[in-house]
Amino acid sequence: MRSFHILTKPIGPICNLDCKYCFYLEKEALYPENKDARSFRMSDEVLERYIPQYIDGQDVPEIWFAWQGGEPTLMGLPFFKKVVALQRRHCPPGKSVRNAIQTNGTLLDADWCNFLRDEAFLVGLSIDGPRDLHDHYRVDRGGKGTFDQVMVGWELLKKHGVEYNTLTVISNETSRRPIEVYEFLKQNGSHFMQFIPLVERVGPTPGRLSDPPALSLSNGPRLRVLNESNQVTPWSVEPALFGEFLVQIFDHWVRRDIGECFVQLFDVQLEIEMGMGSSICLFGETCGKALAIEHNGDLFSCDHFVYPDYKLGNLRDQTLTTMVESPQQKRFGNDKRDTLPQYCQKCEVKMHCNGECPKHRFLTTPDGEPGLNYLCAGYKRFFNHAKPYLGTMADLLRKGRAPAEIMGMLKARRGF
Repeated sequence: MRSFHILTKPIGPICNLDCKYCFYLEKEALYPENKDARSFRMSDEVLERYIPQYIDGQDVPEIWFAWQGGEPTLMGLPFFKKVVALQRRHCPPGKSVRNAIQTNGTLLDADWCNFLRDEAFLVGLSIDGPRDLHDHYRVDRGGKGTFDQVMVGWELLKKHGVEYNTLTVISNETSRRPIEVYEFLKQNGSHFMQFIPLVERVGPTPGRLSDPPALSLSNGPRLRVLNESNQVTPWSVEPALFGEFLVQIFDHWVRRDIGECFVQLFDVQLEIEMGMGSSICLFGETCGKALAIEHNGDLFSCDHFVYPDYKLGNLRDQTLTTMVESPQQKRFGNDKRDTLPQYCQKCEVKMHCNGECPKHRFLTTPDGEPGLNYLCAGYKRFFNHAKPYLGTMADLLRKGRAPAEIMGMLKARRGF
């Protein structure tokens, strides 16, 4: 069945916060003609084109819209009420529409939460752990920490019965306190967690949108490594620390919390172990089915490749399906597989990794081939460590048993 996913940026990169590690704030420079934040709001014209085009492009029974930013709640409730009204109008019989929204949580109130609950939105809440870790980078426009505001928003989500998960960015600082971060999230009510490694490269011309980091263009966008610099920002996670972060949380989770807490990365790896492939592009053999659309209808190959050379077009000029199925986008997606180094092709954990995100593939292999993932050492550590446990859980599932049974097995067989 045909399907693709688009991260929808109805307010572009505009945000009420000024997180020090945010890679999207610079995207304002894409639109120099926009004089202020109001210029970045998605118009009714664009929205009314986007909703039916996206629905028409999905040959699946349940159609998901994903709303991000910047901070999408800056659009206000009337905008999202219009969104769901349009979705109801254009949703064909036999199908359903769901929405996910990623938010920093600082603008949530009772009205927002009642709407999100009543319309069955899945909310992704950005929270980076305990106060000192969260406030280290996630600050407001005045440079002040936002932990207290986010926690108020979190409590409102729980109070009003809104379905949510948490998204935690793993920085150099966060990576050193894995169990503390995990237990903080769990104790505050998060049972669905995403951990996102922070990797931002310092290229030869950082911040220039015409020169995306770690990429070179030849006969159209292709994934290649630049040789000028392999430096990353100070807040980027170190590969070894990221691997250890995952190992420690996995060991904690696999002995205590299977069936109670769900970690996206662990769930996806179990899918792969079961032979189902990856449900997210990160670990898929190819990519190209997770795009990004800006406030004005510009469609880009990926959220991490919102640069002029990766613009596919605008939905006012051509349909979303035409752009998604274009040779340019197909080449972008296949390049993930076709440029994977031989070192990775022969790796014992290739099926679990597939080179991960092309954005991170800017190192050279031990034999000098370009395209090695910056996080390779960390992922290799984690995948090799977790594989025996994942294999046991997969065997349990194949026998019609619950993977949570491994917790009792580990308790009975110390040293497993």
